Amino acid sequence: MTSPAATRAPRSMSPRKRAQLTRAVQYAVLVAAAIALVSVADFGRIQKVFFRGDLIVDTFTQGLGGALLNTLIFTAGAFVIGLVGGTLLALMRLSSVGPYRWLATAYIEFFRGLPAIVVLLAFGLLPLAFPGLEIPFGTNGIVWLALGAVAAAYMAETIRAGIQAVPKGQVEAARSLGMPAGAASRKIVLPQAFRIITPPLTNELILLVKDSSLAYVIGLSTTGFELTKYGKDLANTNANLTPLVVSGLCYLLITLPLTIVVRRLEAKAAKSR
Repeated sequence: MTSPAATRAPRSMSPRKRAQLTRAVQYAVLVAAAIALVSVADFGRIQKVFFRGDLIVDTFTQGLGGALLNTLIFTAGAFVIGLVGGTLLALMRLSSVGPYRWLATAYIEFFRGLPAIVVLLAFGLLPLAFPGLEIPFGTNGIVWLALGAVAAAYMAETIRAGIQAVPKGQVEAARSLGMPAGAASRKIVLPQAFRIITPPLTNELILLVKDSSLAYVIGLSTTGFELTKYGKDLANTNANLTPLVVSGLCYLLITLPLTIVVRRLEAKAAKSR
């Protein structure tokens, strides 16, 4: 006679063990892929094409510092313009005056829908459309205005969300004490909103660092090269990709610390909730 224990159906795998098995399979697949990649890679060829020693030295000594500085200048100016413009647009979106809301919405949707490279080309060609027009600060001014215009459209929505996240009771309390609406926004709402949205604004800064690589489309002089244009020209001159790799690593030197800052700010915000 068969015992009840023998006829009992086998227990299914617990969720925890199933997750452990899935993770082990994923690790095994990753290790196998790495081994396969290493086994077929021609490291001598990779070193010659991407990491040639003499070209690494040339890249660092022939103007990399100036290109890096130009990238930082392009990014900083565009970020300031985008932040100021985005704040104004966010306030207009939340205004009780209809035309302000309509104008802000139209601007935001327009510039969010256009590629940054198209906006750069348009601003670069403005002097042709308006003879005698001179944009202040030359190439820097064109890049700042173009990238700042695009950044303002994205930042406006981020700032608007931050403003709406501030409890309305605080504004009502300030107004009940006789504080004007403008002063309440300036002294109570905006400081709290910017504390909330600091991580996403830092992400916008990272995006601007990378978008600065599009500045080449307006025709930069040698002294105005940013990292991508500098690396690309040097790579074309030497028929080798090492300068572009070095330029890419410079972008990482800028963006990785900013990414760490974002993660720490997000963790800090999560603990304070």
